[in-house]
Amino acid sequence: MSSLFDVDLCLLFLSVTRLRLRARAFCNNRCVAPDDVTAPEDKPQQDNMTNSAESSSNMEDFFQTVGEVRSLIENLSSQAEEVESRQATILSFSNQDKGNKNELELLNNETRKTANLVRAKLKSMRENWPPDENSANASVIHRIQRNQHSHLTRWFAEVMRGHHEAQMSFRETCKAKIQRQLEIMDKVTTDEELEEMLQRDNLTIFISDNNSDCRITSQAVTEIERRHRDIISLECGVKELHEIFQDTALLLETQGELINNIEKNVTSAAEYVVDSKEETNKAVSFKKNRYKIASLPRFLKPFKKDNSI
Repeated sequence: MSSLFDVDLCLLFLSVTRLRLRARAFCNNRCVAPDDVTAPEDKPQQDNMTNSAESSSNMEDFFQTVGEVRSLIENLSSQAEEVESRQATILSFSNQDKGNKNELELLNNETRKTANLVRAKLKSMRENWPPDENSANASVIHRIQRNQHSHLTRWFAEVMRGHHEAQMSFRETCKAKIQRQLEIMDKVTTDEELEEMLQRDNLTIFISDNNSDCRITSQAVTEIERRHRDIISLECGVKELHEIFQDTALLLETQGELINNIEKNVTSAAEYVVDSKEETNKAVSFKKNRYKIASLPRFLKPFKKDNSI
């Protein structure tokens, strides 16, 4: 909810910024004499207007990136659910369809690609942050950017955590099925021995010393080899996913103490709205009466020339 609220707040802030720029431009035309247009005293005011325009443009680009990352994470979540569903199907049948396994492998590849793309975009979003990003004096825009980035990172980490847990669950289920078949073959193994067994490329040597019934042994060996291939195929992708998950967790950790004061954002935005509405109404009034002298807008008063000097 806070993320959606931040989006609405920032859109409101962008609208207010545009209103302020229009009001400033209009008041500049009314308040400043032609001979003083290029006066040195006006440079800070012009620079401030330029900075506001750049901030508005940057926020539009930022929220376009936010939308792209949100879509990618939603896609990643759907892919993870589909992978889990395919894995459940594979575990349900002893005679596996090769098509299902190929589709599962393709899904896993697409999931890893999407996860890497999200990770790259989350990192790039931090590149334009100011050095004092944790300062209490950070602007509303920077606070909203950090709030959005933190929300997306936590969401991404949550999806990756769920996907990683599902992959580990699939591995443990395959491992349990292997252990059960070994028990049928009267071969009792410890967890350490089973893990050592799973690291082998060829399981035939490991289980060749069994003297169980030939038919049962053949079925058991077939099932063991099948589940072993599932685990080998899984672990090729799990290592990369685990690295992504760790990198995301580190990204969350290095964010430090996030300034997440929504009330302050709302208050600041509300003040901008009130000021901009008032100054816009004044601008409309001055436009109707071209001979009326415009007063200096409140948000431009810091730039007012000190006549006492």
